[in-house]
Amino acid sequence: MSSQIPVKQVDPATDASPGKKKTEHVELYASRKKIYVKAVTGLYQRIRFFSLWGLMGMYFLFCWVQVGGEPLIYFNLPAREFHLFGTTFFPKDFIMLSGMLIIAAFGLFFITTLFGRVWCGYTCPQTVWTFIFMWVEEKVEGSRNKRIKLDQSPGGTAKMAKKVTKHALWLLIAFATGLTFVGYFYPVRELSVDLFTLQANGWAYFWVFFFTVATYTNAGWLREQVCLYMCPYARFQSVMFDEDTRVVSYDYNRGEPRGGRRKDASKAELGLGDCIDCGQCVQVCPTGIDIRDGLQYECINCALCIDACDEIMDKMDYPRGLIRYTTEHELEGRPSKILRPRTFGYGAALLLMIGALVFTLLTRVPVQLDAIRDRGALFKMNNRGMIENSYTVKIQNMTEVPQVFILSVSGLDTARIIGDTAFRVAAGENLSLPTVVEVSPEALTETHNDITFSIRAEGDATLGANTESRFLGDRR
Repeated sequence: MSSQIPVKQVDPATDASPGKKKTEHVELYASRKKIYVKAVTGLYQRIRFFSLWGLMGMYFLFCWVQVGGEPLIYFNLPAREFHLFGTTFFPKDFIMLSGMLIIAAFGLFFITTLFGRVWCGYTCPQTVWTFIFMWVEEKVEGSRNKRIKLDQSPGGTAKMAKKVTKHALWLLIAFATGLTFVGYFYPVRELSVDLFTLQANGWAYFWVFFFTVATYTNAGWLREQVCLYMCPYARFQSVMFDEDTRVVSYDYNRGEPRGGRRKDASKAELGLGDCIDCGQCVQVCPTGIDIRDGLQYECINCALCIDACDEIMDKMDYPRGLIRYTTEHELEGRPSKILRPRTFGYGAALLLMIGALVFTLLTRVPVQLDAIRDRGALFKMNNRGMIENSYTVKIQNMTEVPQVFILSVSGLDTARIIGDTAFRVAAGENLSLPTVVEVSPEALTETHNDITFSIRAEGDATLGANTESRFLGDRR
């Protein structure tokens, strides 16, 4: 019996004959093929269930919870106030926001060096909403095979009803997502009423609509395309990987050669490995890859293929772990190291930034004092023979309750403030006060003299602030 090798037919128009240059047409764009993800149960799916629903719960509830009359998390942009877990921050605290972002970045780098893209698989917002949408899709349209048959079937009332129901539920979740997001910047209790009574401003409608469309599109239609082509993390993650990074991997040495067989068949007699080539690991993958092809940037480390493979291994009475979280060194039979130079580097940077942020928070005084000398006039002599300087004193109360502050000045003998020295400042208020300081001419030793303005809260000596300024006058 002879064997035949298929021969590629050459187009005469592109024939690479002598003296002619062969032209090849390469398609750089391929239309998206819909991925039908099969539902699976297992350890990692249970972990994801708690992580995803826990994150969803926090996202949808935190803007409704109030502490001391203020939402638990509320970014009041017009007033330039940011309420986080009972503490109010102001623009001058922006350095702490920068610190938190740096901590998040180094935390992501640190975790990536150890466990790859576990952030993507368990906590990324795109993953959270995509899995919620897939869950709705399965409940409405049925299992993977049923969804495939439904899409391939001709149009009809039943098909239309399922599609309309699915998309209606998707839009409802997307609208709740958009409403909640805007609710972190616009009091959500007011927003919920104003939207439906047409009392909200135009920007509120725009942003609710924008995030509704974005959620519906990303989680319902784009899905893995966001992870593959839009997310920058998918592209630069590889620089943080090494042979000791623990990622979802297929044990090639144990699984190959793969092939189907009966449960009671001897794989040794058949010359096969543990992989029965069932394709379950591909059917459950949300990005549509085959983990048996090796490490791929498309893998989000969701571990659905591990749960699917473990289920098959149990049915075949084979040991679990053909697909598992492991390292390249372990697959090669070599020991793997957890502590490595890059792990120490990222870990040290992370701890340093956390320490700096904690120190800043613990030493943060929720009151700010500024004194700006009036530059329109250097100084003047009053009718009592005292030299006066004018200032604008600004007191910002960054606590959650009104405070009465006592203003004082020091640094020069006989220096005193003319007029009231007690001022009530509302919570979050930035009070601006025209202030006049007088000093006896005999107390001046220089033309430019250092003085210090101080404020202390009435009834709380620990709450206060100081600021330095200059007092001008003739030297005696």
